[in-house]
Amino acid sequence: MEERYEPVKELGSGNFGVARLVKDKKTKELVAVKYIERGKKIDENVQREIINHRSLRHPNIIRFKEVVVTPTHLAIVMEYAAGGELFERICSAGRFSEDEARFFFQQLISGVSYCHSMQICHRDLKLENTLLDGSPTPRLKVCDFGYSKSAVLHSQPKSTVGTPAYIAPEVLSRKEYDGKIADVWSCGVTLYVMLVGAYPFEDPEDPRNFRKTIGRIMSVQYTIPDYVRVSADCRQLLSRIFVANPAKRISIPEIKEHPWFLKNLPKELVEIEKTNYAESVRDQPSQSVEEIMRIIQEAKTTTAEGAKVGEQAAAGSSDPDDVEADLESEIDVSGDFEAPILDMVFIILGKCCTADINTGSISYFVKHLSEVISKLVLFCTTLDGNNVMIVFYN
Repeated sequence: MEERYEPVKELGSGNFGVARLVKDKKTKELVAVKYIERGKKIDENVQREIINHRSLRHPNIIRFKEVVVTPTHLAIVMEYAAGGELFERICSAGRFSEDEARFFFQQLISGVSYCHSMQICHRDLKLENTLLDGSPTPRLKVCDFGYSKSAVLHSQPKSTVGTPAYIAPEVLSRKEYDGKIADVWSCGVTLYVMLVGAYPFEDPEDPRNFRKTIGRIMSVQYTIPDYVRVSADCRQLLSRIFVANPAKRISIPEIKEHPWFLKNLPKELVEIEKTNYAESVRDQPSQSVEEIMRIIQEAKTTTAEGAKVGEQAAAGSSDPDDVEADLESEIDVSGDFEAPILDMVFIILGKCCTADINTGSISYFVKHLSEVISKLVLFCTTLDGNNVMIVFYN
């Protein structure tokens, strides 16, 4: 890595590891690199993210470039989006005008439509997974394919993944669901947040009551505040997206024909629809699937240097933030659950223990719940406002 890429700055960190901005010494291009520690963290989610991401080549999808294995990490090299998260833009603005919301929604649908045409459903669409390039007229880029599934290689998704505020009703059951139709719901939540500056199914008076949020999702209980000016066409589109029965929900092709979507549709998006990126030689990844799989398999093993780094990290983990990172890294969100059992229980996959909400061992869950919730399907209901049973199981 050091021979080819020059480090510029750290972009952020999360459950996956760290992301850094680096410069290609040969081309001078700025690229983003996601570093994941070698060993047990290189799991099927990482493999799926890389293989699915590699197959996607579209202007509204963050471009995959290559994977590199170092003595300590697996490095995923991808396009750098200088404009940051769409989420941050909304936080700064409060909410968007209808025209601006439509501008970004059109791009989102273009990217998601392409994913679906490649038989890949994202399953974790949200504002935090939509980035912007640095141009004056920002281009939206969908990223993070860790929860995506290929309809070619797998049956209909069964697992409950995603972020609670964006989850479709059918995803809350153990039955099979169509990941493409569930993605439509998440796109609708994204549109609503851009227009209103709040999540559609959260109670404004009690936003952290996830049981209530789930109830509102299941009953499709949402309103558009009076102070938000939204056209009749836009309201009608949202009403067709937020439909509990997925069979009756509007599809991506139908959204692309909706009057509200077609208004002021950029010519660029019309041209994108006509371009076959899959057959473009220029856009082909430099690494074959076989080569990538070989690199991933190598990254599943640890080297002496990697083990030493891991030991040093463990030795310094007395810091609460380090403990938090360690515990988060062991949480998996691929499990199924039934909605009725959410009354008094967190359901998370990982370690096995129960604890009172006031104990220090899990206090970070409460303190950093907003961060954890963005990564997990995590629901909490308190008992008398104090005690919650936390359940981790394998």
